[in-house]
Amino acid sequence: MMKRKNHSPDFKAKVALEAIREEMTMAELSKKYGVHPTQIGTWKRAAIDNMATTFIRKGSAPERVSSADVDKLHAKIGQLVVERDFLVDASQQLLGTRGKKW
Repeated sequence: MMKRKNHSPDFKAKVALEAIREEMTMAELSKKYGVHPTQIGTWKRAAIDNMATTFIRKGSAPERVSSADVDKLHAKIGQLVVERDFLVDASQQLLGTRGKKW
C-alpha cells in the first residue's frame, strides 16, 4: 500500500503558478512534477480564489458584527428551537410508542 504524499505549500504554489501561466499543459505539468492533473487544477483554483487575501493589510481589523445582527440571529435560533420542540412533541403524539426520541 502506498503512503500518501504530503507536498509543501511552496511546492504547491510553484506548481499552481506554472499552471496559471499556462506555458505548459496540465499533462506536461503532471509529468514534470509527478502530480495528478486534477490535483494541479485544484491547487490552481485555490491559488486564484485566495489571491485577494495577499493584498489585505496586516494590521487591518476583521469586520465586526453589529449587536443588532447578533440579536436577530439569537431570536432566529430561539424560534427554530421552539419549532423543533413542537415538531418532536407532535411526532411523538402521532407515532405513539413507535416514535424515537432525539
